[in-house]
Amino acid sequence: MIIEAVVGNVETDERRALHTERIFLASDDLVKRIQRVKTDHGREIGIRLHEPKDLQNGDILYCDEKNMIVISVLADDVLTIMPKSIGQMGEIAHQLGNRHLPAQFEGNEMIVQYDYLVEELLQQLEIPFRREERQVKKAFRHIGHSHD
Repeated sequence: MIIEAVVGNVETDERRALHTERIFLASDDLVKRIQRVKTDHGREIGIRLHEPKDLQNGDILYCDEKNMIVISVLADDVLTIMPKSIGQMGEIAHQLGNRHLPAQFEGNEMIVQYDYLVEELLQQLEIPFRREERQVKKAFRHIGHSHD
C-alpha cells in the first residue's frame, strides 16, 4: 500500500473504523515525505506525500469502514520549561533563540529537545523545568536563516 495524502486527524475527524493500525514514528521522521514503514500489525506501508506538509500525531493515512491507519509519535527526551514570569520567558526564549533551538509550546509550557547545556542554563537562571519522556504532536523543525 502506498499512501500519498493524509485523510484526516483523529483529534478533529469524526470518522472511525472497527480496527486501528498504528505506525509508530520518531518525531524526526515526521518531516520525511517519503519513507517505508510498518504498522504495529506488520503491514508494510510506503508513504509518498504529494504536499510538502509534515506528518503529525494522530494523522489518519487510510480509513474505510473496517480499518484505519494512524500515525503515533514516539516519546522524545525533552525539557519542559515552565517560566514563572514574562521576564523568565523572555530570558530563556532569547537564550534558546541564540542557539537556534526549535521549541514547541503547549499551554504555558515551552518544550525543547533535551540538551545538557540547556539543562545547566535553566539551573543557572533558576527557571523551573523538568526532564521527561514526552510525546510531541509535531516535529521539532529548525527555521533556516543567515546572519549576512
